Amino acid sequence: MFVYRPLRPVPLAAALFSCILLAEPALGDELLVGQAAAISNPATTANAKGLQAGIKVYFDHVNASGGVGGSKVTLVTKDDDLTPGKMVAITQEYIADKRVVALAGYVNTGGITEVSKANLPGQAGIALIAPLQGDKSIVGAANFYPFRSGYPDEVIALIKEAANTQKKKLAVVYWNITFGPAMMKLAQEETKNAGVNVVAWVPIDAQAQDKFDAVMKAAVAAVAKESPDSVLMLISGKYSLEFIKQIKNSQAQDAQLYAMSIVPPGDVVKVVGEQKARGLVIAQSVPFPFAVTLPLVTEYQKLMKQYAPQEPLSFSTLEGFVAGKITVEALRRAGKNPTREKVLNALNSMGEHDLGGVYVHYSPKERRGWGQVDLTVIGPNGKLLR
Repeated sequence: MFVYRPLRPVPLAAALFSCILLAEPALGDELLVGQAAAISNPATTANAKGLQAGIKVYFDHVNASGGVGGSKVTLVTKDDDLTPGKMVAITQEYIADKRVVALAGYVNTGGITEVSKANLPGQAGIALIAPLQGDKSIVGAANFYPFRSGYPDEVIALIKEAANTQKKKLAVVYWNITFGPAMMKLAQEETKNAGVNVVAWVPIDAQAQDKFDAVMKAAVAAVAKESPDSVLMLISGKYSLEFIKQIKNSQAQDAQLYAMSIVPPGDVVKVVGEQKARGLVIAQSVPFPFAVTLPLVTEYQKLMKQYAPQEPLSFSTLEGFVAGKITVEALRRAGKNPTREKVLNALNSMGEHDLGGVYVHYSPKERRGWGQVDLTVIGPNGKLLR
């Protein structure tokens, strides 16, 4: 993890001079990019660390070639422990440090929502690039530049899949934090519109961590009682892994399981084994990272092997890689001595930009990311298939 180093106290005369310098980083200065992510919380650690690793790989690649205009690009990461108020506080700290020219790769839906509601990027005049969130009601706030599709897009795609495969008895499991309540309400609307019969709505109290075992056991029992032919999971982290583990050892073991993109397939295979993980359908809000079908993925795989050979390929590291790539492109377009204002201007004038067969579109009227959802399935040998 990268450790944030605050400015050291300096004598008054020097402080006055340094304030002038900090207003606009000089050529050769370090260009800091701030990330707030729930690195240590088990509910989000895989995705948070994946984004962190992906961003760092792209920055390492750029720095190896001289950086941006002679300046090194450095990712600074602070852990918010999945606490919305802490993400807000961290963001305010980044805003106070003028060396931080942009924000990128935020992870924690609750925190991102609060940052959006408070209009922190808008008020501070700083860009927030490619957060792990694509919900338009959140990333539509000023100075947000999304890449991934939104959780609502994923939920709608999964419910359509259940309808298209003629599932008759769907159970919906959701937790009471972050995206849970909103996605549960959306699922109520979409299952009704799609004509999918829901036999159970099962809440999980994710705030009762001291009663985790009892909470999960009760949730699995409530689902199994209804003998569903399918289960939509609006949960992530250790909750999704434990639910899958227990449901595969229950009377509902044959039910088709649907998961959101925040459920790491590799972790599922580790927890329940290849055989029981097989068939799990997972929605994906970023391109497929395992097959070389796009120039973006070819570049990603090459640089991951070069700069982080021990880091497995994953959707989260690809998402971080893209966040790093968009950030560097904005810094380059910002010209000499990039500042927050110059970076914003660069993003707003970017228009449709090709990342390598994958496009984003940023302008004063529209800030649109990839905008697609792929459905993947865990296949033989634990491999993820499209």
